[in-house]
Amino acid sequence: MYKNYKILAVVPARGGSRGIPHKNIVKVKGKELITYTLDAARASKYIDKIIVSTDDSSIGEVALREGAEVLNRPKELAQDTSRTIDVLLHVVEKMDECFDYLVLLQPTQPLRTALHIDEALELMIDNQYPSLLSISPARNHPLLLRRMDPEGKLTSMLPCQSTVRRQDFPDYYVVNGAIYINRIRDLTAETSLNDNLYGYEMPSEFDLDIDEQRDLLVLEALLENKGEGKYVN
Repeated sequence: MYKNYKILAVVPARGGSRGIPHKNIVKVKGKELITYTLDAARASKYIDKIIVSTDDSSIGEVALREGAEVLNRPKELAQDTSRTIDVLLHVVEKMDECFDYLVLLQPTQPLRTALHIDEALELMIDNQYPSLLSISPARNHPLLLRRMDPEGKLTSMLPCQSTVRRQDFPDYYVVNGAIYINRIRDLTAETSLNDNLYGYEMPSEFDLDIDEQRDLLVLEALLENKGEGKYVN
């Protein structure tokens, strides 16, 4: 059934990075960061093509070595203010073949595995969802979240006292950025990927977003202490 659909995976990886220089190809346990994502995509049962969209030749070399195809990203799509949806539309425009679904895999989420990708695709296709993204249980419950005004006064994010038991509330989730799936025919410049309609739940232990140097230390510790085999394909 699933092979009746053509699946395109896109890994966006620009060269610039504020927090970690050349973040996408910084090495962790001997592997470039982007390689963890490319390994997962390549091990998927359903992905037909993997495209790395980049403006950086060093990233492109790693992607080619790992079996992905590389699409050179225009300078205007490689700025801090560039939108991911515009990058995806650029990839789709340049494809010589047609695909049914686009899977966005951000290289800053290295612990997501092929199993997660395939389960998300099966959920999407089985239910004919128009769009889906991966979520994880929220670490910080909204009962404990506060706003603070200029005078320092706090107000709760929820209209109730924080003494209410958490178990009396529904579960809360956070968009973890690991997997986004959209029907390609639905993608437009107005598409907001973080507003994809349906969720695929991933365990919190696989939710690690690499943004700062300390995140790299956490990743290395997880791979060493819990066993790399648990996280890689």
